[in-house]
Amino acid sequence: MQEDTEMKTSSLLWKEKQKEDDNGECSGDGTSSVTFMLIFSTFICAVGSFLSGNAMGFSSPAESGILDELGLSLTEYSLFGSISTVGSLLGAVLCGKITDVIGRRGGLWVSDAFCIVGWLAIAFSKGVWSLDVGRLSVGIGTGILSYVTPTYIAEITPQNLRGACAALSMLMTGFGISLVFIIGSICHWRILALLGVIPCLLQLLGIFLIPESPRWLANAGQEKELEFALQLLRGKNVDISYEVAEITDYMQSLQYQKAEAGIMELFQRKYSYAILVGVGLVALQQFGGLSAYTSYMSFILESAGFSSAIGSAITSIAQLVMNISSIFLIDRYGRRPLLLVSSSGMCLGSLTTGVSFLLKSSHMGKETSPVLALIGVVVCVSSISIGLGGIPWIIIAEVIPVNVKGSAGSILNLLNSSSNWIVVYTFNFLFVWSSAGVFFIYSAICGLGIIFVAKLVPETKGRKLEEIQASIIID
Repeated sequence: MQEDTEMKTSSLLWKEKQKEDDNGECSGDGTSSVTFMLIFSTFICAVGSFLSGNAMGFSSPAESGILDELGLSLTEYSLFGSISTVGSLLGAVLCGKITDVIGRRGGLWVSDAFCIVGWLAIAFSKGVWSLDVGRLSVGIGTGILSYVTPTYIAEITPQNLRGACAALSMLMTGFGISLVFIIGSICHWRILALLGVIPCLLQLLGIFLIPESPRWLANAGQEKELEFALQLLRGKNVDISYEVAEITDYMQSLQYQKAEAGIMELFQRKYSYAILVGVGLVALQQFGGLSAYTSYMSFILESAGFSSAIGSAITSIAQLVMNISSIFLIDRYGRRPLLLVSSSGMCLGSLTTGVSFLLKSSHMGKETSPVLALIGVVVCVSSISIGLGGIPWIIIAEVIPVNVKGSAGSILNLLNSSSNWIVVYTFNFLFVWSSAGVFFIYSAICGLGIIFVAKLVPETKGRKLEEIQASIIID
């Protein structure tokens, strides 16, 4: 009881300090100019998103080569393609503890090690066993990366640049998928696997040159290292005393809420809103059809009667354009407006795709239904790129308090990987049941997602992490 009282008192004092700061009684505004170290650190971390894109896109261009050379059956290759999801589940379980114990940079190191081992195993495979082990290892690495990448970027960037830096990570994922499709169409699958090692090595070397997350250092009680890291990120001539004091004061308000309390700590009432937001965004992202479109885009277009080659080229261009646009829009208009636009686009795009298959099954509009399917897919992929593809994880990294971020990250990452597997696994069954109905289901879920985002998701644009997390904790 005494500890709870002291904890609440400390939290209230910190919130009162924030009110005084907002009223102008402190000079720090939490904004910062762009520095080389900030951009370099963001880029090195965002290479992890590029790695994830490579892993997601590899199985498609490599399929025919692997089947012909190693003599795999379609069932064996399906296992190879899907076992990365099992790896992601394992990575999801590990990611929180790893990054809490050895830091965000340590999490990147571990993920790179898994990815390098995995890509080499695939490249030199002589049979099914080594292929599956390699794919599993890459899945574990990307499972860890899917949590540590947005977390590190959110924790090193100032409030006025956080959205743009995080959007760079979204761009790198799309770029990774597009590049592996292009290279995979002109080179051998073993070479494609070996090329996957290059960004791993780039990130592995770059980690030695970037600082640890200042907020992780503060949570670990390493005050001198915190100041050194923050000075590197903000510039040698910048006064960081206010930001250091703000971070350390907030950590002191959480001193009785240490992450060592374990996962059960998350089930306290004070974290319920933050966890609800995280769970809702992950569910919307996956059950809204994201994985279905990224995994089965060519199949959807071919089933609708449209050329998958032309359709893939059009959607890839649209994806890159919207990813680049999100970098400039996310800190100007905010996270929630982009999520609303993205959810609305996914709702409309899935509805359009569903209508195209409904027309086809009714033997109506034979010329218009393939075009409608293309329009629906392009709208969905574009909508994913501008919002639902990455913004949910940006918000999760911003709203989850640092003292429970490891446990929450593991649970949400596990939910994400599980949902991903469910959507990918059930798509073909749902498509056979009703080629139009599966897209109407995705559309309905996205419609509910619009209401969820509008009513429950907080806007985090231009706010300090400590301010966001303090406001979302229920006293």
